[in-house]
Amino acid sequence: MSKSLLLRLHRWVALTFALPLLAVIATGLILSFEPIVVQSAIEPGSVSVQTVEGLLQRYDPQGTARAIVLRPNENTLTVNGVQPGGSVTLDLRTGEPVARTTRSLSDMFGTARQIHEHLLLRAGWLVTASTMAMLALIALGIFMGWPRLRNTLPGWHKGVGWFLLPLVILSPLTGLLLAFGISLAPAPAPASASGPPLPLREAVRVLAVEHDLSSLSWIRPLGRNLVARVAEDGEMRTYALNREGAVPMARSWPRLIHEGNWGGSALAILNLVTSVALLGLLLSGSWIWLRRQLRRSSGRQRVAKTT
Repeated sequence: MSKSLLLRLHRWVALTFALPLLAVIATGLILSFEPIVVQSAIEPGSVSVQTVEGLLQRYDPQGTARAIVLRPNENTLTVNGVQPGGSVTLDLRTGEPVARTTRSLSDMFGTARQIHEHLLLRAGWLVTASTMAMLALIALGIFMGWPRLRNTLPGWHKGVGWFLLPLVILSPLTGLLLAFGISLAPAPAPASASGPPLPLREAVRVLAVEHDLSSLSWIRPLGRNLVARVAEDGEMRTYALNREGAVPMARSWPRLIHEGNWGGSALAILNLVTSVALLGLLLSGSWIWLRRQLRRSSGRQRVAKTT
């Protein structure tokens, strides 16, 4: 296949998926800041089991809640499944409900995640197709061969693509694995069917035996188990909570790498660099095409005036 045909394919695949790719990459750039924000906001020892249990006892006396979400950057605890109302967000300092008068940083990250995964239109299939298109663009760029690097916009476009090639490949590849539910982790052992599910308050106590609750991200149901996600040593670890204790679950490497939740701030910064690079490649490639079209249009107009 000739280089000109590869270039044409590269151009038209990019133009076809330009808008969904712009949404996915731009929201990915926003989400790249989330691990940095969350990790930097954690204050070890700042959340005690007595505090969490007290809030659950106060706002969920019937024990209907099945999930909690801790946001250290906002110092709030959200209890989901509380009746009536469904959920309540509490200030950890005062223990009082938080009045949501303005959108918080967590709301912004949540909206960005919805767009990143579904484009807010329940169009997860389009996100998956756009991710596959991104990998196809990378493959076409590789097959076109090593470019001659120059201090021009096309030269920078090609140089960024080649010198950051491992990062540029890893981001959409791990995203595609997540889209297809591939975790590269062994299947979890089946949960024991004996006994009732662990109550949420007891799950909090089980987790607090060996883990700092200030590093908790959430506790929520997964099958018959309650599962906790905890920030430890620069990594988001998950634990199945049962009456025997907090049992470490297998790592989902695609998720850890894609979200930048492994290896401390280094991987989060690399994710940020990757998002900037992908956004730069998309915008520069689109501008190169648009500029070429404008030149051709201007050339045809000049020819028309001289005839």
